[in-house]
Amino acid sequence: MNQPSPAIVAQSSVRRLPRRALLLLCAAYVLAGFIGRDPLKNADVTAFGTMLELVAGTSSWWNPTLMGQSDPGVLLPHWLGAWAIALAPAWVDPAFAVRIPFMALLATALAATWYGVYYLARAPRAQPVAFAFGGEARPTDYARALADGGLLALVACLGLAQLSHETTPALAQLGCAALAFFGLAALPYRTAQALAALAAGLLGLALSGAPTVAVLLGLGGAATCLIERGEDDSPTDRRRQALWVLALALATAAIALALDLWRWRIALPPAQWSTWRSLGRLLLWFTWPVWPLALWTLWRWRGQLLGGRPERHFAIPLWFLFVLVGGTLVAPPSDRALLLGLPALAALAAFALPTFGRSAGALIDWFTLLFFSSCAITIWVIWISLQTGVPAKPAANVAKLAPGFEPVFSLPAFVLALAATGVWIWLVRWRVGRHPAAIWKSLVLPAGGTALCWFLLMTLGMPTLNYARSYAPLVRLVQAQMKTQTQVPQGCVEIHGFTRAQIAAFRFHGGMDLRTASAAASDCPWLLVHSDALPTMRDTVGSQPWTLVASVRRPADKDEDMLLFRR
Repeated sequence: MNQPSPAIVAQSSVRRLPRRALLLLCAAYVLAGFIGRDPLKNADVTAFGTMLELVAGTSSWWNPTLMGQSDPGVLLPHWLGAWAIALAPAWVDPAFAVRIPFMALLATALAATWYGVYYLARAPRAQPVAFAFGGEARPTDYARALADGGLLALVACLGLAQLSHETTPALAQLGCAALAFFGLAALPYRTAQALAALAAGLLGLALSGAPTVAVLLGLGGAATCLIERGEDDSPTDRRRQALWVLALALATAAIALALDLWRWRIALPPAQWSTWRSLGRLLLWFTWPVWPLALWTLWRWRGQLLGGRPERHFAIPLWFLFVLVGGTLVAPPSDRALLLGLPALAALAAFALPTFGRSAGALIDWFTLLFFSSCAITIWVIWISLQTGVPAKPAANVAKLAPGFEPVFSLPAFVLALAATGVWIWLVRWRVGRHPAAIWKSLVLPAGGTALCWFLLMTLGMPTLNYARSYAPLVRLVQAQMKTQTQVPQGCVEIHGFTRAQIAAFRFHGGMDLRTASAAASDCPWLLVHSDALPTMRDTVGSQPWTLVASVRRPADKDEDMLLFRR
């Protein structure tokens, strides 16, 4: 029995969101966070250091390493960054050059999500109820309006902001997962383009350290093609599509095997209440404010969900979420695994929009207005306190958390932040005014508020965050201690107990010639030891004479001390 659609949408409610405004929002969101900062601790600077090794020719392109330490199975992100450094002009900072392909990956994720939701909403059973005398939304306009809402929902996700602005495998996986999502969604309508996007997405996932996810998504997509109700294409077409998707999934698995990309990363969470509580909190805040909308979608469309064969517009997002939320539970780090599920979650949230009543939309608007306005005011107050000393408490708190930080005034950052705040005020006035209804209006303030707070943090708060999350201050402190020892010649530095992030940071920020400490004779005048590795130092360096010069702590981290020794 065909279950009716719960969407009752008139043509007047599917007005097109102005393209210029949507593109400006996406551009501001993508650029903020990639510009004006150092490589950040930990994964960001680690990946950057590995890319520099590839460009220098000191590491294999098929097994990228950093002083012998590697992230097995991760190739594509390092290749992209290394190619960007090699192709960039000499006057371009390598730390910025590597971010260019990752900006493109984030833009790809946003675009693929829009088109994925658009083609899911084109499905016949995703359409709104037909009115007795006409006037219901036309399929193309309805799909475009839902796609606008899906993109706004993705931008509104709190968990997207930080991880999508790092040059790490997680962002490469996000872009590839979004491509695979679009490929499966568009398969009945743009078969050739969809298969190309799906092939790129699955192969990219495999080359970015997620071959198991790629194969599972491909197998689930093939199964969806076979068992979906499919009123817009013939059974023969669906079988042909399923065979293509299955072939791509198997080819991805074969390539991953040939390149030795498979790694055992499963780590079941311990059966402790604290662990499950932490995972629950991560799911709640990371996907806010989209997860309540996704749950509302499942409730309002339950007739189709429970009506026998799955519908494409729900089967594809739900399969993505099943695989990726499952990965969150068993494949740490959990937040980076959950990141890949945000496009599918945004798609589910979009289908809640045509079922909202006026009271639900008003509740979202008022909560969003209060929450993000409060966050923006807080950021401005902290910045004013750092610049003027009034009020004194915020500046004192920053000085306590980041000792040694000196506030700086940047006129471009101030002007951009002021302009973004003005746009937010205008957006609020527009939203509360009397305007023709549009189903995407309920997500304008959540997406705008998230983008505003992220933009303010990346302009007004960038100097503070850069000082707190970069290794540059620690490297400068270590170099200052070296310069006080005038009787010690400059030269190479032996290290013990360093992580890959610390190796990359001391090489990039300090230009140091780092070598692994050993008991063998060496002419390096300096030794750097991480405090946690001090108990094993004697076993490593043997009886070589070393004298402790200083213990240097990273300013914003009480648990990261470097011990500097001279020979």
